[in-house]
Amino acid sequence: MNRLTSNGVKVAVSRRSARLFSTSGSQKNTTNIIPKPLKSLCVANRGEIVHRVHRTASRLGIKTSSVYTGPDRDLPSSISTPINLSLGSETSGYIDIERVVQTAKKNGCDSIHPGYGFLSENAQFAKRVREEGLVFVGPPQGAIEAMGAKDKSKEIMEAAGVPCVPGYHGSNQDPQFLKEKAGEIGYPVLIKAVLGGGGKGMRIVQSAEEFDQQLNSAKSEAKSSFGDDNVLIEKYITTPRHIEVQVFADKYGNTVALGERDCSVQRRHQKVLEESPAPGISEEIRQSLWEKARLAAKAVAYEGAGTVEFIFDNDTNKFYFMEMNTRLQVEHPVTEMVCGEDLVEWQLLIAAGFPLPKKQEEVQLSGHSFEARIYCEDPFKEFLPSSGKIVHMSLPSTGSPRIDFTFKEGSDISALYDPMIGKLIVHGKDREEALAKMYMALGELEVVGPTTNIEFLRRIVGSTQFGSNNPDGLETGFIPKNRDHLLQIKETPSAVYAQAAVATLLSETSAQGPFSMSPSRGGLSRAIEFRDHRADPESPNVRIDIQQIDDTQFLYSQDGGPQTKVSLARYDPESKALRIEFEDYAQFNNTVVIDPETHTVNVFQDGTQYTLQQPKPEWLAKALGIKEDKHSVIAPMPCAIAKVHVAPGDSVQKDQELVVILSMKMETTIRSPRDGVIKSVTHGVGDIVKQGVALIEFED
Repeated sequence: MNRLTSNGVKVAVSRRSARLFSTSGSQKNTTNIIPKPLKSLCVANRGEIVHRVHRTASRLGIKTSSVYTGPDRDLPSSISTPINLSLGSETSGYIDIERVVQTAKKNGCDSIHPGYGFLSENAQFAKRVREEGLVFVGPPQGAIEAMGAKDKSKEIMEAAGVPCVPGYHGSNQDPQFLKEKAGEIGYPVLIKAVLGGGGKGMRIVQSAEEFDQQLNSAKSEAKSSFGDDNVLIEKYITTPRHIEVQVFADKYGNTVALGERDCSVQRRHQKVLEESPAPGISEEIRQSLWEKARLAAKAVAYEGAGTVEFIFDNDTNKFYFMEMNTRLQVEHPVTEMVCGEDLVEWQLLIAAGFPLPKKQEEVQLSGHSFEARIYCEDPFKEFLPSSGKIVHMSLPSTGSPRIDFTFKEGSDISALYDPMIGKLIVHGKDREEALAKMYMALGELEVVGPTTNIEFLRRIVGSTQFGSNNPDGLETGFIPKNRDHLLQIKETPSAVYAQAAVATLLSETSAQGPFSMSPSRGGLSRAIEFRDHRADPESPNVRIDIQQIDDTQFLYSQDGGPQTKVSLARYDPESKALRIEFEDYAQFNNTVVIDPETHTVNVFQDGTQYTLQQPKPEWLAKALGIKEDKHSVIAPMPCAIAKVHVAPGDSVQKDQELVVILSMKMETTIRSPRDGVIKSVTHGVGDIVKQGVALIEFED
């Protein structure tokens, strides 16, 4: 029996779906527990996970409700469910335990699904949900507590026979003591926040000289993210892979592993590209990973969906327990694609008191799957988060990818939350086919507004280092080690500038009033300056002289060069489609999007997005307080100032740390673009700063 996901991908699923709440499944129920069907589910989260849970719950006949705070009133996930419950105007509503629980109970919900992030791994939240007589779709409070503290979880795992990385997991947090322990373990070491995850509160320390600074940074980030600055110290494995196992456990002591995922491609210790199964490992190692993951779940009397994360040492082929995520993972779709199972359905089944639907020997994997996380961030600027309005979005269709997106054209991406806007998932008969499908899907995906990592992901997928069936160098250091290739600034083709100029001229013409010259009469000409948004700030703008001869004929020249004749074959302002023909040699049929808010022209050509910046009018820059020159460093997005490393009069060198900003839950270091002397520091720690405002000014 097959079912279709939201994007039309067929996924095998058993007929159990139709009778989910009237059967005990294939595992035996040998206790006195009586399963209780779920009727009304509250998804206590935001974004694409709300859509994901709602799709399965509604298919199973469960009424779903979502929650929202003031800024998310019009977010698609807030209006995707039949009932939308307000948590008030403050963004903190999503982590207000009492408000979430009482809102769900007051509105007749009998169960709560926490999604991921926010309260999903909060033991007190799970406790309060159950105290109020509601079903928590997740593990018991004790399991969350045991796995939530990394120091405690390591002790439990060692006792259960699960291998752990050598390190210090004790309670003594004296900086000097921790530094001594790091020396005993041997550099390099990894500092990790005891609570939380997602790469926050984590720092690699290469030597004793940098330990103090990295410790302070890790503790600061941990405190702001999790309210606790305790850390542990572990030996840092120099060529690690991140391999995790998807486990499920029910109330009757049954556990099952639904395969493993390789999540080694990361930036800032956060995953961006995941796949299943993990390539290049033997079947013996794979079965051992599954066995240890099931042991980990049993050791804490686990229930529901969980992910046991391991560090795999490429040099020795040994693996070590890292942590257990006591929730559904962002990357769960790749497991669904290779297993043919709906993991949210399994969650709801177990939460309702039913046994696991399959035994370990019944689990079968098929093919290969990839997931790409689409983030609003700029990989070419140290993965700086980006926010703003999505003015254009076009989703891929070739190869029938699964598209798990919340945001759509017109949505505002807030600086208050995580910058992920969606996920692309593909499935193929093997790794090679799945990679080809992902490369095609990323090339068809178009987003204009906030800067995204789409092109960066496509470069990874298309790289020879990543593309083989047994890729060399697949490890958590893959991105930094291949940085030069992945972040190479490529020259913008002349044809891109020509298309941008034609689209700009046509756009300005259509916006003129009834007394302006009609484009059909010809004679319009304009000199337009562009700058590739990735170009060196010191480099000159590119000047395009464009002249319209008649309805379809244009002459253009670049930087005073010879004129070239261009023919307009198609221009559709609604779909942003532009088709032009170059005299004697080429034809281009591309999407060209003009974003008036950012003063950019975006040309999508051959799977690549070229973003060309037009100089802002002086009156606008002055009104916004923007200083776009080599004598200042501006805030790249709305942010708070977390740290200031310089003062007026200081001499600095290019790439030296100036300030640290906090936005979208991440700390970002702003570095000096040049050598110079600091004239003024315009904002201090704690200040809230608008995008485009000067943070640092240099002496002339």
